[in-house]
Amino acid sequence: MTHPALPAVEAAIRQRIGNRFHIRDSQTAGAGIDTTAIIADGSERFFVKLGSADRLPMFEAEIDGLLALAAAGSFRTPTPIASGGDGGAHAFLVLEHLELHPLQSAEHGSRFADALVALHQTTGPHFGWRRDNFIGSTPQCNTFADNWALFFTEHRLRPQFALARSRGFGGELQKQGERLFDRVPALFLDYRPRESLLHGDLWHGNAAVLADGTPTIYDPAVHYGDRESDLAMSELFGGFPGSFYARYRTGWALDEGYETRKQLYSLYHMLNHLNLFGRGYLGEALRLATRLNQALALRRD
Repeated sequence: MTHPALPAVEAAIRQRIGNRFHIRDSQTAGAGIDTTAIIADGSERFFVKLGSADRLPMFEAEIDGLLALAAAGSFRTPTPIASGGDGGAHAFLVLEHLELHPLQSAEHGSRFADALVALHQTTGPHFGWRRDNFIGSTPQCNTFADNWALFFTEHRLRPQFALARSRGFGGELQKQGERLFDRVPALFLDYRPRESLLHGDLWHGNAAVLADGTPTIYDPAVHYGDRESDLAMSELFGGFPGSFYARYRTGWALDEGYETRKQLYSLYHMLNHLNLFGRGYLGEALRLATRLNQALALRRD
């Protein structure tokens, strides 16, 4: 492939690892929000994300998240190499290239669950994160808070509903959102989540194993929050092997009420998909919001 930012990418890699690196091969790596490529000089390979200049804050937030996950020590993550721009219209992120394999076997699922339990047992002093970041390309506010229900309502749900309204998704969806904001605390009356370190966007497309079965994660939206939100996300869009869920519950049992709370966490991601990709996600977002309101109304009666 060719891309106008590749000379700047090569220069950034050379500055990091030495003048021996020259791009001799570049191949598109797959579809996504950004253009992705694998570049090589015959002996070393790197994974590169290429986007418009305004993507640089997202790439920098991704580096921050990858470093935090690596420091926790439970997962293998790609090492950040460089980020920057070409001085014009483009930005880039360069990561270590890893040979990734999908989570398919029961053993893979179990090992991944053990790693996720260990990650979630890494905790912080508050809910939130040291900087704002992104969920996909949507800004995600991470201002610290001590009340998880308040944090999730004000920094997750309310901004997504507001964005949906600005994009023309009003009507019944917004009515359900307004009802829901005041009802969220009822989901946490008898449940006090710990401030667990979360991947934040844990669907199967952001999870893999290496050839030896080592669990690997990437494309994070890290913050300290309720571990159930990672699990809820893992159940969307295809899910993980059944062994993953059984092993996680063995390592750290889920609290009563998870089946209801996971609808809250799923709603956040469904709203984000509605805002990113359009009307095809409206029905599911409305269904989740309506079911939550119905369940919480029954609790009040």
